[in-house]
Amino acid sequence: MPSRFAQELRGHGEQQLRNELESAHEELFTLRFQAATRQLADVSKIRKTRRQVARLRTVLHEQELGLSEPGDAEAPVAAEAPAAAEAPAEEPSVEAPVDAPAQDEE
Repeated sequence: MPSRFAQELRGHGEQQLRNELESAHEELFTLRFQAATRQLADVSKIRKTRRQVARLRTVLHEQELGLSEPGDAEAPVAAEAPAAAEAPAEEPSVEAPVDAPAQDEE
């Protein structure tokens, strides 16, 4: 299930997403610096910011691949495996064992 934040991001244009990505990278740098100098009170902000960067990069990549259009707030259509109730399972094909000698036709 796509996150609400990701769905909101799909409604933004490419340039706005790139600006937000740059801002998130800067924030991540600042948070890491604060953590290294023991000034960061809430270390979970680093994880949240990393995930925000990942969401932004994912949405940008979806737009590059044409899975979602800029300004499209809906989730991309992904290829999903059919449910067991919808389609019967295919029978595996029976092939000759690899070690068996080939039969010559005369």
